[in-house]
Amino acid sequence: MLRLNDKFAAAIRAHGVETYPHECCGAILGRDAGASREVVGLVPLANRRDDSPRNRFEITADDVRLAEKKARELGCDLVGWYHSHPDAPARPSEFDREHAWPWYSYIIASIEKAEPRAMNSWRLVDDRSHYDAEPIEIIG
Repeated sequence: MLRLNDKFAAAIRAHGVETYPHECCGAILGRDAGASREVVGLVPLANRRDDSPRNRFEITADDVRLAEKKARELGCDLVGWYHSHPDAPARPSEFDREHAWPWYSYIIASIEKAEPRAMNSWRLVDDRSHYDAEPIEIIG
């Protein structure tokens, strides 16, 4: 279970609308309690992909270091990543699976015609063969 307050959910959707028709991306900061995770911050990042930003995103090692630094400042951990799927479902693509890491939460927000739609979270299994859906609880 990924617990996410409504302001963070709105921020992810807004980032996706802002960057539409390209994918947005960012880091998810939080606390892992084993059976659940609580999101305590987001780090919006620039999509570094210049060859196909409409259906791919890229983060750099510097982006990862920035996210880890922000997590330390908040006294929490880097627990995942988010990105948008412009005019596509909120589920991981094969490209997403090939570039993901186990353990992290991956929120994907569907943005259709510049309007936010579904938002889902996924966790890549340890053998990297597939994702499991991770329920999201949006709290007020």
